[in-house]
Amino acid sequence: MRGNIAQLMQQAQRMQDNLKKAQEELANIEVLGQSGGGMVKITLTGKMECRSVRIDPSVLADPEMLEDLVAAAFNDAVNKANEESGKRMSAATAGMPIPPGMKIPGLF
Repeated sequence: MRGNIAQLMQQAQRMQDNLKKAQEELANIEVLGQSGGGMVKITLTGKMECRSVRIDPSVLADPEMLEDLVAAAFNDAVNKANEESGKRMSAATAGMPIPPGMKIPGLF
């Protein structure tokens, strides 16, 4: 029984190390969200920090359309960042499922 506990502790430590590494990697990745066929582009980090916003001058004449395009591009970037985060966290936990809604300390 002591062997099982020691083995579990080692496995938990490895998973914790893998999660820390994945979190560090996520801080360094950037994803690009786009809308309007690339007329609006937003770059976010894996920690959801906005790095850049690019707007094609042709959409500046229509403020309502621009608002919609910015929102769509931002949502696209957030979805891509979440997808990448999920992939990296899944790899870090070696496929061990994390219950929905469970927050991993240090992420977002």
